[in-house]
Amino acid sequence: MKRSFIIAAALAALLPPLAAHAALDIGEAAPAFTTQAAQGGKVYQFSLGEALAKGPVVVYFFPAAFSIGCSIEAHTFAESIDKFAALKATVIGVSGDDIDTLSKFSVQECQSKFPVGSDGSKKIMASYDAVMSLRPEYANRISYLIAPDGKIIYQYKSLNPYSHVTKVLAALQDWSKAQSGK
Repeated sequence: MKRSFIIAAALAALLPPLAAHAALDIGEAAPAFTTQAAQGGKVYQFSLGEALAKGPVVVYFFPAAFSIGCSIEAHTFAESIDKFAALKATVIGVSGDDIDTLSKFSVQECQSKFPVGSDGSKKIMASYDAVMSLRPEYANRISYLIAPDGKIIYQYKSLNPYSHVTKVLAALQDWSKAQSGK
């Protein structure tokens, strides 16, 4: 029994700490960023601050352009983009892919409906606690909803690409209703 406890403790010490890979908390300030982004194949500079000046922003991180899950998630966001726009929200996807890859992805998978930003340096991913713990070269699949004041009002972390849009959209609708009731 004593030996199994020592082995279990040794194995636990080898595992990465969970807190180091936790998502940013609701109410925290969203880290500001500007990055190269592509929408409809056109490359430009995306600024979180400029987008927040227009309304809430959904920043969703995804592991790799053209992978099955990331393509599903991009299609789902594209199909729902009018619902986000009706609530004055901007959507941007962010990954570590280069801008040339994302330019193609923005047309094919995002259907030219929203931008995707390149984070080759992984600095944006790190600032949002969105680095995949077991594969740090990739972003984890996590979505943030950020209020115009720059505070995080919702976050959702799951590798399931189907659920992000519905969860974030529901949170945006709830927040929007609460704002109109003030």
